[in-house]
Amino acid sequence: MPSLCVSEPESCRVLSIQSHVVRGYVGNKSATFPLQVLGFEVDSINSVQFSNHTGYAHWKGQVLTAEELNVLYEGIKLNKVNHYDYILTGYSRDTSFLEMVVDIIQELKKANPSLVYVCDPVMGDHGAMYVPEDLLPVYRDRVVPLADILTPNQFEAELLTGRKITTEEDAVEVMDLLHQMGPETVVLTSTDLPSKHGDQFLVALGSQKTVKPDGTNATQKICMDIPKVDAVFVGTGDLFAAMLLAWTHHHPRDLKAACERTVSVMHHVIKRTINYANEMAGPGKRPSPAQLELRMVQSKADIENPAIVVEARVLHQSSH
Repeated sequence: MPSLCVSEPESCRVLSIQSHVVRGYVGNKSATFPLQVLGFEVDSINSVQFSNHTGYAHWKGQVLTAEELNVLYEGIKLNKVNHYDYILTGYSRDTSFLEMVVDIIQELKKANPSLVYVCDPVMGDHGAMYVPEDLLPVYRDRVVPLADILTPNQFEAELLTGRKITTEEDAVEVMDLLHQMGPETVVLTSTDLPSKHGDQFLVALGSQKTVKPDGTNATQKICMDIPKVDAVFVGTGDLFAAMLLAWTHHHPRDLKAACERTVSVMHHVIKRTINYANEMAGPGKRPSPAQLELRMVQSKADIENPAIVVEARVLHQSSH
């Protein structure tokens, strides 16, 4: 696993290539503030600039092309400030843009071999792709092999491996297949697997392969039951990937601790959001997309120091 940058995140710089909205929280808007609160320097490249997320009735904006992405990166490079400790990427809907992202990551990894790439391979959910299908081979063959930390949902993990997940054993096998493709940390952020606590819970799983300071290899596999909330939130996946980046930085060899903190931050932000949205909507009314925007600034204290509300079960731990 690439060595993490100096233990204090203040000296850590993240390049985040994601979407941007003027109003609300999605993509870079969802990732930047929480990372900054936790002490990371964040350089953002906005893959799109929209007025708001596309779940509203109306949205307007611009899309960054691969050429424009390259121009921005060239500017950073000309000033010799292209040294990063982390790269974070999310939604992309254009193959040429994604290919350009790959080229940039390869170059930055050459410049800093200990750089950690956190990839959320956003392709679809619940059995349907919401990006063009020609992005799948780019993710599978070029992006995933570069990733150190990967955060697919169940459907994305199935797409990448060509394997269906119907049991916990299937999920473990799929995570192992993803490890073989490159990433040393894999978290399935949501699955349709039944929870031991009933249908009010969502099951997430994680797997991490690390090399201990004494040179031995260690593996940790975990499972988490996350309380469900009856509402559609946008930007939560982007927040999840950003928080996993931050908390694996603080707990580089303990996926259980990193995931518990990540999921607990999510829980606090979502709970505060749904309470506010229901209050604003009024009794018996469903909140609007605007009312359901994540209560990010109001959750600053929970982001910095989350009370742990979800404990992970260790499925497997070994060192050899």
